[in-house]
Amino acid sequence: MAGAREIRSKIKSTQNMRKVTGALQMVSASKVRKAQEQMSASRPYARLMRRLIAHVAKAHTEVSSPLLQAREQVKRVAYLVVSSDRGLCGGLNANLFRRLHSEIREWQAKGAEVEVVAIGQKAVSYFRRVNGVKLLGCATHLGDKPKLESLIGVIKLLIDGYTSGQLDRVFVAYNRFHNAMLQKPVTEGLLPLSIAGEADGQNYAEDLPAHDWDYIYEPDPETVLEHVLTRYVESLVYQGVVENLASEHAARMVAMKAASDNAKKVINTLTLSYNKARQAAITQEISEIAGGAAAI
Repeated sequence: MAGAREIRSKIKSTQNMRKVTGALQMVSASKVRKAQEQMSASRPYARLMRRLIAHVAKAHTEVSSPLLQAREQVKRVAYLVVSSDRGLCGGLNANLFRRLHSEIREWQAKGAEVEVVAIGQKAVSYFRRVNGVKLLGCATHLGDKPKLESLIGVIKLLIDGYTSGQLDRVFVAYNRFHNAMLQKPVTEGLLPLSIAGEADGQNYAEDLPAHDWDYIYEPDPETVLEHVLTRYVESLVYQGVVENLASEHAARMVAMKAASDNAKKVINTLTLSYNKARQAAITQEISEIAGGAAAI
């Protein structure tokens, strides 16, 4: 059994660690509410944009954007992966990467090349180590209030790649926030628009009836479609970022609470061991005193 001094030192270090995890838990609990407000504010816009794009895709327009055209042969696939910049959030990032790893292997088994655009330092570090996957670009340190301006570069990279024919499929992967205890990794189609209508468990394009009419565009169809389609891609990516941010804070809050509870159990166990060691030392001292007195 360890000495009383060593056990007392372990108790003090565990108490200090519990203070840190408790502080991180309270900070995450405060931040998750703000992240939920951002997420709730952007969800209606993203949902209506999906419905609008699905409706435009069904329209009988004479103008065809490259973003509306699905390619029969898929040779190159790109994933926009949204992760956190920091750790201490349980298995949030690991669950997302595990899901993506299986999907990437399926595409590679079909003969397709897979490329990744990473948002968040954890995704950048992970995909730099994955063999057979090319890292196209990244965006990190977006903070607790991500701005769309910080995502324009990686979004344009994907749009240009699909428009030029270098990419045949584009997906966005992130952790969807359900509640403080549940965050699920999801993969949604981003481009082309034939798969982009599939989100939130429903296909918006299938819910719309077929029609042979078209909209009236001002100033012209090319300008309007280019603007609307770009805003659509931006809204979907931004929604994924704020959803993942809320999931990160919720996962960190739960993980830090579990760490604080475990630290409390460790402190109780060490305190019991310390009391036993102290009692054994006192008993030994009494025995030595009694033995010395008997010898005299």
